[in-house]
Amino acid sequence: MKLNFLKRAAPEAKASAVGPVIAWAGAGRMAWSPRDTVSLTRSGFTGNPVGFRAVKMIAEAAAALPLLLQDSRRRYETHPVLGLVERPNPAQGRAEMLEALYGQLLLSGNAYLEAVGVGQGLPLELHVLRSDRMQVVPGADGWPVAYDYTVGASKHRFDMAGAVPSICHIRNFHPQDDHYGLSPLRAAATAVDVHNAASRWSKALLDNAARPSGAIVYRGADGQGTMTEEQYLRLQDEMASYHQGAVNAGRPMLLEGGLDWKPMGFSPSDMEFQKTKEAAAREIAVAFGVPPMLLGIPGEATYANYQEANRAFYRLTVLPLATKVMGALSEFLARHAGGQVVLRPDLDQVPALAVEREAQWRRIAGADFLTEDEKRALLGLPRRAGSA
Repeated sequence: MKLNFLKRAAPEAKASAVGPVIAWAGAGRMAWSPRDTVSLTRSGFTGNPVGFRAVKMIAEAAAALPLLLQDSRRRYETHPVLGLVERPNPAQGRAEMLEALYGQLLLSGNAYLEAVGVGQGLPLELHVLRSDRMQVVPGADGWPVAYDYTVGASKHRFDMAGAVPSICHIRNFHPQDDHYGLSPLRAAATAVDVHNAASRWSKALLDNAARPSGAIVYRGADGQGTMTEEQYLRLQDEMASYHQGAVNAGRPMLLEGGLDWKPMGFSPSDMEFQKTKEAAAREIAVAFGVPPMLLGIPGEATYANYQEANRAFYRLTVLPLATKVMGALSEFLARHAGGQVVLRPDLDQVPALAVEREAQWRRIAGADFLTEDEKRALLGLPRRAGSA
């Protein structure tokens, strides 16, 4: 009997070119670094609460920024570019797509955006591709001529030889690599290892009833401190069965035949493990540009209050990242549309910057030596209609 329900419908023409590759999902590896993206993401994002929260805070805050579109003459309320960004593909809206884009950039140092429907004006769809599956193919002059997207044994090549590329590659600065960016997660990799090791140490301590270990000292009737093999194995079995693990916490120990328990106290280095863990957490936060105060990490007094820390978070981390990504996206879409328009965050609608934006508006409005167009330029507004 044929299993007709396993047959797949023919894909639409308007679909991501890597769709057939993604269907057979598998593990991918980055070739440019021994600290590959998969391992770093597993240890520093999915396996570390500080890294997870730092990436989520930045990506969600940047994706939620209000955007505006303008050229040198006007600001657009409606535009095909705005429509594409608001609904980049059937499965994602603007916030989901941008959060994935920012997340890939933070975790791997690289973000790849695929344009579907190249050669027909604006792309029909935009898709964020996984950075760990993408590999740059350099040409004879060193510049990328193609991108290979690999999943398991399947590979799809994006040719960049045409006038309008189908891949937008956004990367962080890397001083020692010509093709790939440096991720904050890799810069914080040592701190992540320390933080994870401290967490495992705490877990092991809790499993041992939150008490330090000790030693069982044997002194036989004849004064000799040597046990027979049978006695040694029996003692090991009893300790493993009745006195190890959280379920046996507080259980009294019955010693016989010259056995004596000598508890071992914490050494000063053992007592410092919590401070070490907090220091590692601060290093992870610093690498991503998130004030430790916003992550609830104790011992941080750089900012006077939470509001000041939040303002610094937006001004120093979220806005530079969003401005960079929106600039690259604007340039990429302009090559398809044929007209130069600029996407950028609307600073006047960011609540965290309301106080300083109000002060800037008041200061510029009171500058009598500036013309109206000069004031508008300082505020990021286009010129008035009909002005020279």
